Amino acid sequence: MRAFDALKTRLPGRAANERIHRGRARDRFNTRDLFAEAAHGIGARPGRLVLTILGTVLGIASVVITVGLAQTAAGQISRQFDAVAATQVVITPAKAGTGDEARPKGRIPWDGADRVAQVNGVVAAGLVAPVDIEDRRVTAVPVNDPSVAEKASPVVVAGSDGLLDAVRGQVVAGRFFDSGHDARSDRVVVLGERAAAQLGINRVDSQPSIFIGEDAYTVIGIFGDVKRRADLLDAVVLPVGTARQDFAVGAPEELQIHIETGAGSLVAEQGPVALDPNAPESFKAQAPASGSALQENVQADINAIFLALGGIALLVGGLGIANVTLLSVMERVGEIGLRRALGATKRDIAGQFVVESVVIGLLGGLVGASLGVFTVVIVSVAQEWTPILDIRMAIGSALLGGVIGLLAGTYPALKAAAIEPIAALRGGI
Repeated sequence: MRAFDALKTRLPGRAANERIHRGRARDRFNTRDLFAEAAHGIGARPGRLVLTILGTVLGIASVVITVGLAQTAAGQISRQFDAVAATQVVITPAKAGTGDEARPKGRIPWDGADRVAQVNGVVAAGLVAPVDIEDRRVTAVPVNDPSVAEKASPVVVAGSDGLLDAVRGQVVAGRFFDSGHDARSDRVVVLGERAAAQLGINRVDSQPSIFIGEDAYTVIGIFGDVKRRADLLDAVVLPVGTARQDFAVGAPEELQIHIETGAGSLVAEQGPVALDPNAPESFKAQAPASGSALQENVQADINAIFLALGGIALLVGGLGIANVTLLSVMERVGEIGLRRALGATKRDIAGQFVVESVVIGLLGGLVGASLGVFTVVIVSVAQEWTPILDIRMAIGSALLGGVIGLLAGTYPALKAAAIEPIAALRGGI
């Protein structure tokens, strides 16, 4: 009380009265009161609160789900890339010239698969050569019925005995031909699954035959689940020796090489040398691309799409908070005027509405982040994936809701602080 009298003595007149009034107001409305009033304002209308935070919940959940699923999918893609693309090298003849005038600079030798197999890091290698059967057709019967509509014939290609291992295929029925069939130029074939279905052949234990023109070839196997060169599933595959003898195939089109992980650059460098030590530049080796680059590109594409949707949802959520907070200011004009008349400052009024907006944003952020994490885990379990999610991102997304609430509540808080007590008590703004 003595301090109060001393202050009154040092600050004469109206200025002293105003300073004393503000000091007493601060004593009556502290931080505890601020949060108590904000909590009361938030909990007064639960239904409106739920609708207000819904936009923020959807926005934050979208961000968490987007980043989480993008990281998880990128991890799966990376593993699949390492299992297939990162373990494959393809060697083809280099071209001289451009466009229609381009001509091969070299020819892959028929024993190219055996030569490349000596390179360190090569698991399997197989030749592929197109076969020109001219106007002959591939059928499962020796006689064509003119009353039956013609169907497109499967393509015919030649391959070496290591081709199936090189393209990571699996034998579905029977067996794949071996080097003996190749050396003897036996009239045997293996069929891709789709080619076999097209020809009506689903088993080989009865030694079925197909006809290329009028010549019969025994089907000894059917293969499927090809990881590389999936077009071979539509093809009839002959041993290269048979193709050279019956169709005068000139040279292989490409050499498919299955390699160990990490051996791409070595095989790409030494493979052409193994094929022709005097002219390795006659061949073009396609080494695996960077797995990390593929992963980053895929993740960037996914993020660009879904983060845009999440941003829109966050914008809608922020506008919802701003709209509801402003509406709350309009509805509580009388309350604001009464509190101002009892000594609450503009800062007190503004702080109350800012706190309300921040708390609403935080609630939306926490619920949205939790919903997003739960969704990522459920989707990953359903797809048998390993969920990958940075916990710092989830926590940051929850705090982002509070930032959105702060930004959204700034204007309504300033609007509330600008209300004059007399005008408010009279029912105006």
